[in-house]
Amino acid sequence: MHRRTIGSSVLFVLFALRVLCGSVASAATDTSAATPAAMPSAMDERMRACTACHGVQGQGRNNDYFPRIAGKPTEYLFNQLTAFRDGGRTYPPMGYLLAFLPDDYLRQIAQYFADLQPPYPESDRAALPPKLLAAGERLVMHGDPARGIPACVACHGARMTGTQPGIPGLLGLHASYIAGQMGTWRSGTRHALAPDCMHTIALKLNDNDIAAVSNWLARQPRPADPRPAPASAERLPLACGSQPQ
Repeated sequence: MHRRTIGSSVLFVLFALRVLCGSVASAATDTSAATPAAMPSAMDERMRACTACHGVQGQGRNNDYFPRIAGKPTEYLFNQLTAFRDGGRTYPPMGYLLAFLPDDYLRQIAQYFADLQPPYPESDRAALPPKLLAAGERLVMHGDPARGIPACVACHGARMTGTQPGIPGLLGLHASYIAGQMGTWRSGTRHALAPDCMHTIALKLNDNDIAAVSNWLARQPRPADPRPAPASAERLPLACGSQPQ
């Protein structure tokens, strides 16, 4: 008797790969074709492999694993796609989906989601000690100069909606997701081009700092204007290899 050995998550990845890069794969394997096979005509149809997890407009899901990607700067989204593809970020389903996709196609995906602005999900609402939230607000708005920790808003924008061309917004994310990402920056399992400024900052944060920042951010009202702030001529507080200086 044939035994079923492929889990449902693997089957989904195989389906998503077919949707996301069907024509790329066919063009690569069919060497007899005179021209590459045509992509499906509608970008939203091609993005079903992404929206199945991140929501029909990239608005995110009500859980820790599938964050909002809509409306983030194009260059940021492109950097994350290449990081998943090339090993800068490690999450196997994303790695499998993107493994054979060229930069040009990843830029199309990044632009597609950057152009979307669906409503934000509801803020986190669980009751927490005011002292914890006050500590988070201080770090986000003012940093901690004594420990060499810059304010989050110094890079991510006064409205915390991100800054063009490549710094993401911090709103519309669950506290558990923000905390999880800070943990991966701190451990080095998520990294960016050197100098890796987020790794440098995360190393200076203790567990209480991360809990305070992530929970305060997750409770902030959703912005009336969700667009990232324009690029600024001011220098960032730290050198970041992924950002123009």
